[in-house]
Amino acid sequence: MPASSIDHAFTARNTKGRSGDPTYAGALSFMRRKYSKNVAGADAVVWGIPFDAAVTNRPGARFGPQAIRRASAIFDCDPQYPFHRDLFDDLAVIDYGDCLLDSGNHQKTPGTIEREATKILKSGAFLLTLGGDHFVTWPVLKAHAAIHGPMALVQFDAHQDTWPDDGKRIDHGSFVGRAVKDGIIDPDRSIQIGIRTHAPDDFGIKILYGHDVEEMRAADIAYAIAERTGGKKTYVTFDIDCLDPAYAPGTGTPVAGGPSSAKILSVLRQMTQIDIVGADIVEVAPAYDHADITAIAGSTVAMHYLGLLAEKKARNGG
Repeated sequence: MPASSIDHAFTARNTKGRSGDPTYAGALSFMRRKYSKNVAGADAVVWGIPFDAAVTNRPGARFGPQAIRRASAIFDCDPQYPFHRDLFDDLAVIDYGDCLLDSGNHQKTPGTIEREATKILKSGAFLLTLGGDHFVTWPVLKAHAAIHGPMALVQFDAHQDTWPDDGKRIDHGSFVGRAVKDGIIDPDRSIQIGIRTHAPDDFGIKILYGHDVEEMRAADIAYAIAERTGGKKTYVTFDIDCLDPAYAPGTGTPVAGGPSSAKILSVLRQMTQIDIVGADIVEVAPAYDHADITAIAGSTVAMHYLGLLAEKKARNGG
């Protein structure tokens, strides 16, 4: 079918509706959404945070937002699987672009991210963040908690990210423990899925280890998440290294023994009863990727967030 548009990210007249750009050309916003800093009327805002100075192993996740946007081009034009709908028939989504950070002054980074996240959230839109390393979740969580209070955290990850923290570290491996200590998340309503390492403290967060996930059905994992969150407002963070390196080689700290992308995407698809108020996908590092395997997985996770949001809007009467 011939393309009906080009560079939809710039030429779109509104924030709804599919584009007709060919998958191999055109401006690469997330799923060809209109680039805009005007969030008025948007149901969801996609925002990139190109930061990776907090990694403890391989850098490169600063290029994650670019890679995820590039991989997302394949989703446009057709109804999105497995949602049986064009997500943008009724869901107004913009791509806000990226957060501008001072690469020479990392101590300013958390405040810069939190301020811009707060500005976006004040519009009432759902914020979908593309990282960046996992530290970026910390200031984004703070911005959400300022609105919603202590939230449940659903964390797909190979690592607990609860290592010792003095409250000042710029570290992608300690922000979860800090969030518990600072009252940002409720550990009694939080759960980590796919963990394949051990940290000194779990802070009371429920853990489904990699071997647990291997033995469980996707439906059982989704049920465990719903049971743990208990209807509480929930932030979902997805570190791409939750997936086995066979499905996500392009990341900074890969750990063998993880689940397939098919299984975890099935879990996400079944999270319809979770009150998700914000979400992210982090740690995509395309320098270590092969044939965009990891970027495709990351963009598909992000698309699933929007699919759940589109269904929620439809259930609530649009």
